[in-house]
Amino acid sequence: MNLISNESLQPFDFVLFGGTGDLSIRKLIPALYFRHCEKQLPQDGRIIATARSSMDSDEFRALLDEQVRQHISDQDFDQQHWASFLDRVHYYPVDVTNVQSYQALVEALSGREEHVRVFYLSVAPSLFMPITKGVHAAGLITEHSRVALEKPLGRDQASAEDINDSLSAAFKEEQIYRIDHYLGKETVQNLLALRFGNALFEPLWRSERINDVQITIAESLGVEGRSAFYDQTGALRDMVQNHLLQLLVILAMEPPVSIDPDAVRDEKIKVLRALKPLTGIDAIENSVRGQYKAGAYSDGPVPGYLDNEDIPDDSTTETFVALRAEIGSWRWEGVPFFLRTGKRMESKTTEIVINFKKVPHSIFPTADGFTTPNQLIIRLQPEESIRMRIYVKAWGDDIQLQPVYLNLDFNDVFQKRKMIAYERLLLDLIRGNPTLFMRRDEVAAAWAWIDPIRAAWEQYQYRPKNYTAGTWGPGAANALISKEGLRWNED
Repeated sequence: MNLISNESLQPFDFVLFGGTGDLSIRKLIPALYFRHCEKQLPQDGRIIATARSSMDSDEFRALLDEQVRQHISDQDFDQQHWASFLDRVHYYPVDVTNVQSYQALVEALSGREEHVRVFYLSVAPSLFMPITKGVHAAGLITEHSRVALEKPLGRDQASAEDINDSLSAAFKEEQIYRIDHYLGKETVQNLLALRFGNALFEPLWRSERINDVQITIAESLGVEGRSAFYDQTGALRDMVQNHLLQLLVILAMEPPVSIDPDAVRDEKIKVLRALKPLTGIDAIENSVRGQYKAGAYSDGPVPGYLDNEDIPDDSTTETFVALRAEIGSWRWEGVPFFLRTGKRMESKTTEIVINFKKVPHSIFPTADGFTTPNQLIIRLQPEESIRMRIYVKAWGDDIQLQPVYLNLDFNDVFQKRKMIAYERLLLDLIRGNPTLFMRRDEVAAAWAWIDPIRAAWEQYQYRPKNYTAGTWGPGAANALISKEGLRWNED
């Protein structure tokens, strides 16, 4: 498995474009700090942040001291470690669209060409190509360099190919790391361990035993601070094309011949290519678009999507998507996969629910809910757990079955600080381990499945259906799954 180990890292320079941005402050800098505390960063490992803001390294460290501290709990903060961590951090203002502006980085990296050099692009996708051209023109790319990009990679297959072509003009494919932070989550990695490390599940992991699969990524937040970006993106591009499809392929992939990065990614791409296309009217019948309107949570009312600044009054951008998908393979033929994601839903949760088929013939009374099948529920957030629903005899004279859960709570079992997904991904990036990163053909295959869905929405002028903030989405999503006698797991 691709677990964080005490393997020593080589000296490195981690060049962080967008160093003053939200992701850097909330996730990336804290992730590197925690690995520093665990003594997993070599002494000669530098973090070089860049942005357009004019300041020096001391001013940037003061900014981190003020802003990053808000995202590290008092329990996990150590002043001495923080002070030594800040000694690693340097800052240089760079206008990424001006090649001359890279001279500060040229001087900072001079003489360190033999060290690992990471260019991390925590910026808007529109800046991917200018930065790639900039570091290339400045002669900053060495044989020990890597570049990492945040999603979304493009708006469709054509724009993703343009970005990848630009990357390939400067970097080799093995130097390009396309990040989906969901792949760094502990429970996602445990999907691999659960499936391929336990003989118990393999005979069950097929259409003869599984009735349906549900994957839900629900957010209680709206689009605060991302209104302009989100309105040009929508839930299908923002969540389905990457997070949901990545969970699906890990869940459905065949056993790889080894844990070697390309062996794993070869099996993932097979699943994407086996997804049955959703085109034309078929895409309309198997999808639901939604957009939240004003509603309320326990702590008060919240505005609707169209009430946000920078959102046009006539916007048809979806904040919710539900899909019914099928995989055309021997293992999964006939098993529906229901995917669902949305903003301003009832609660924040990410989970995978595997509903097994019922016993062929029940000899027991059904009064205690035996109509619900056995389930395997893998929850990624807010808490990380794996639960299996089975039936036992209730205590008493009568033979009545009662559902109970076999529960593995990761916090109870391991009793360690919950790692940020980026901690693992950033160390793998520095090490040069691409297992948890997307290959170019993966990105292309995902867009090839997504693009016809959006094209069908436009062709049939399929507008999003309203749903009230604080609920589980539009009623049409329930209708989508209830057509097959099923319901979403919302316990």
